[in-house]
This record gives sequence, C-alpha cells and structure tokens, in this order.
Amino acid sequence: MKIKAPSFADLFAETSPQLGGARRTKFLETLDRIIPWQDLKALIGPYYSEGKRGAQPYPLELMIRIHFLQLVYNLSDPMCEETLHDSFACRRFVGLTMDSKCPDETTILRFRHLLEKNGLDKQVFDLFKQQLTNRGLLFSKGTIVDGSFIEAPSSAKKGNNWHFGMKMHIGVDKATGIIHTVITTPANVHDVTKADELRRPDDWEVIGDSGYLGMEKRDGADPERVTYTAAKRYSQRKKLSAERIADEKLLSSIRCKVEHAF
Repeated sequence: MKIKAPSFADLFAETSPQLGGARRTKFLETLDRIIPWQDLKALIGPYYSEGKRGAQPYPLELMIRIHFLQLVYNLSDPMCEETLHDSFACRRFVGLTMDSKCPDETTILRFRHLLEKNGLDKQVFDLFKQQLTNRGLLFSKGTIVDGSFIEAPSSAKKGNNWHFGMKMHIGVDKATGIIHTVITTPANVHDVTKADELRRPDDWEVIGDSGYLGMEKRDGADPERVTYTAAKRYSQRKKLSAERIADEKLLSSIRCKVEHAF
C-alpha cells in the first residue's frame, strides 16, 4: 500500500505549534538522535529473517523504529499502521517516504511477537527508558492513583450515594499522565487497599486524593523508600493555614492527570 502524499493541511498540522505538531516533530528528532539504532540492529539482527526465502522482509531498522513509535505513543498494532499513514512526522521518523510501502498491522504484530518470543522486548524497552531518563525526557518516578466506578448490576456505597457495578483502579505516570496499571475490583473495595498494587517497582512517590489517606500504613507499602502523599479531606482543609492550602492546591494540580485519564 502506498502512503498518500500529505495535503497542505496535514503539513501545517505537523509543524504548527498551535496544534502541537511542532512538539511531536521536535521530540521525534531528539529521539532519533539519542537511540543507538546500530546497537539495536546488532541485538535483534540474529533473530530477524534475512529474506533468503519467500517475500523480502522490511528493513530491520524500519521495523525497530516502528516498534519505538509504538512505545512512545502506546499504540496498538492497528493504530500504529494508521498513524504511519496519517502522520508525516512519524513517517519521516521511521524512514518512510511518500511513495514507500508501509508495513501493515500484521507485519508490525509479527515483529513485536519476534521480540517477545526471544526475550528482546524487555531489553529494548529498558534501553528506551534509560535513554529518555538520561536526557531528561522521562524523569518521573512517581505514580498518581485513583479509582472510578464501572456501572453494572451490583451495588456499593460511597459517601451518601450508592453505585452499581465494579470499580477500576488506575496508576498514572506523574510526568506524562499515561496509564501504566489498571486493576478492576468489586465496587465495594476501598481505593486505599489497592494503592500499592498500582505503584511500579521503581517509583519513589505515590500521590492520591483523600481516599488514599493512610496508604503508607497498608500491607505492601514501603514508607522507608517511597513517599506517600494524599490530599486532605474537605473538613480538614478548613483548619489549614494559607500556606498549607496553597500546598493542597499544588497537589491538586498534579493529581489532575489521573482525572484526565478517566
């Protein structure tokens, strides 16, 4: 399948600061510079088909770059294919020209499974995270936690209201707002009981709303290494000084990432 040439509107969207396109382009250009592509080719090359039989495979570096695009934007295989057709910046990052044949979602899936089968996916992902951390592009070691109800025919009470169904608990990266962990429970399971299950092993901070007060005392918590911060209840906030109220407002501005996810 040929990639269609971008329209003037497409190119404007990819380069316009107002639409966020320039940010994406700049980030991908930075990523292109810092990822050791040759080292990755040496790592994955022995497991990748050389095309001696059957259809000629796509170049290895192209598939590695597509895999990194999936990691950056948390794309499914179909969404990754669609993104390669829709985004000029992403096509340029992976090395596709306007008339290049684009790998379809099945090809992308097979490559991802190749990495998983040979235990390469974790090595690639760890290298990716380390490169971003070294360059200050991924500096968060904190998780924001929250829970929300999924309506269904069973019941639980929260405050003065009854809710029906299950509850979804999520952990969101403090810096990016990306969901990294999801747990579902019956609706009557309290948020605080799942706080530490939503924390990643390398997190040193967990932030939650007032429903997570006391999370540092729960089984599995690690208060000696991890900082646990929960918002004050409304009744408690009335007694705070102006300085402490300002701190609570700052905390709310950080916690909002988890609300955006919901």
